[in-house]
Amino acid sequence: MKPLLEVNIHKLLLKNPVMTASGTFGYGPEFEDFYDPSVLGGIVVKGTTGQLRQGNPYPRMAETPMGMLNAVGLQNKGVDGFIKDIYPKISHYNTHMIVNVSGSTVEEYIEVAEKINALEHIPAIELNISCPNVKEGGMAFGTSCPSAIAVTQAVREVYKKTLIVKLSPNVTNIAEMALAVEGAGADAVSVINTLLGMAIDAETRQPVLSTITGGLSGPAIKPVALRMVWQVSKAIKIPVIGLGGIMTATDAIEFLLAGATAVQIGTANFIDPAVGPKIIAGISDYLERHQIADVRSLIGGLRTS
Repeated sequence: MKPLLEVNIHKLLLKNPVMTASGTFGYGPEFEDFYDPSVLGGIVVKGTTGQLRQGNPYPRMAETPMGMLNAVGLQNKGVDGFIKDIYPKISHYNTHMIVNVSGSTVEEYIEVAEKINALEHIPAIELNISCPNVKEGGMAFGTSCPSAIAVTQAVREVYKKTLIVKLSPNVTNIAEMALAVEGAGADAVSVINTLLGMAIDAETRQPVLSTITGGLSGPAIKPVALRMVWQVSKAIKIPVIGLGGIMTATDAIEFLLAGATAVQIGTANFIDPAVGPKIIAGISDYLERHQIADVRSLIGGLRTS
């Protein structure tokens, strides 16, 4: 008998704990040449904003040792473009389609969340609070407890389905941030978003990215992400979705043991577009080898003594 892989993220029953990370999987159709995206537990689509965004100037991605830097800048068609052009192409998937919601003001978050709330086949949103708050001098919503609470509460008032908040690691105490958004109405948290990094071309003496700094992802950040998932899962009662450098099934299992209920695969999708099903199969194989009947028994199963 095959092990059970189902997990719950609030009201969402995922067929397995493997999801994709926003910005690394497009909208789903881009990967159909490699596998059926419906096999995944969930798909988090590209960040969606109130208006169309062209993103940052090139170059805006760079490879680094054990990772990558990106400063794409939320390039997307805007929420109306998403509803008109993209939603009809992804609403047939037999998995949970989740929209990553981004903005520069609380009002923009509210606008996007309200419009996504009306879409029948979108059961959840992931609130990206790592965006700069233009009304507060550009500091990210997710690096200040009052800002994180304000945007989460505002979206909670207009969004009636599952609300996931994606936490920034660029803070002193991520458990404190998790508690803040839990109290403001979040149903789950994603831990972590990218770390702030940069790369320099020594020959030209110039930054590699047009924006100078960017988000660091990939295996290099896994130890930090694992630590933060462990800290957050001990501090809050709502589910934690773990991400940050997950490349293999073993990586995913480590995040489950640290307290994550599900995981998101990000940078690995650029290296192996078929990695999702491989990680699902690997988790199932691990459970069989260890004679574990249900993946949920792994969650928070770290032995510290």
